[in-house]
Amino acid sequence: MALIEWDNNMSVNVEEIDMQHKKLVAMINQLNDAMAKRKGRDVLGSIIDGLVSYATTHFATEEKYFDMFKYPDAPSHKKEHTDFVKRVGEFQDGFKKGDLALTIEVMRFLKDWLTKHILGTDKKYGPYFNEKGLK
Repeated sequence: MALIEWDNNMSVNVEEIDMQHKKLVAMINQLNDAMAKRKGRDVLGSIIDGLVSYATTHFATEEKYFDMFKYPDAPSHKKEHTDFVKRVGEFQDGFKKGDLALTIEVMRFLKDWLTKHILGTDKKYGPYFNEKGLK
C-alpha cells in the first residue's frame, strides 16, 4: 500500500513538473514498501541513484523556468536544490560504506523534502509560472 497518494493538493499546476514530482512520490512509496517487507536495504542503492537522476533532471527543469521567467525567489530556491544534491551525495557515500541506519534516514529526508519543499517552496512558483503562461 502506498505511503503517499498523489492528489491535486500536491500539484504546482505545471504538468511537466507535476510529472517529475510524481516520480519522487513513487520512489518514496517504493522505499516504504521495501521497508515494510524488511527489504529496504535491497532497494536503497537504486533509490539513491534515482534521487541523483531526479535531482539532475528535475532541478534543471525548474531552474530553466526560473531563469526564463525571472522568478524572484530563484536564489533561495536554488540553494534548497544545492542542499538536496549535497545531502543525496552524503547518502551515496554512506551507502557505499555500508551504513545500516541509512534506509530510515533516507525515508525521513524524502518525506521532509516532500512536505517542506514540494508542498511549501515549490507551490509558491506555480501561480507565478501560470501567470507567465506555463501550465
